[in-house]
Amino acid sequence: MSNPIRRRIRNRTTRLRGPAADRGASSIEYAGIVILVAGIILAIRALGLDAMISGAVANAVSAVLGG
Repeated sequence: MSNPIRRRIRNRTTRLRGPAADRGASSIEYAGIVILVAGIILAIRALGLDAMISGAVANAVSAVLGG
C-alpha cells in the first residue's frame, strides 16, 4: 500500500488537471463578492466611520511620506 499522503496529493492533482477542473469563479461567486463589499460600504457609511477611516489613511500616508 502506498503512502496515504502521497496518494491524497496524487488524487488532488489529478482532479485539478482533469476535464472537470475548476476554470475560474462563477457569476454567482462574483455577485456574492459585490454584495459583500456593498454591505461593508453601507455599514461603514451608516456607522459614520468614513470620516474616521479617511483621516486615519491620510495620517498614515503623511507619516510614510514624512510630512
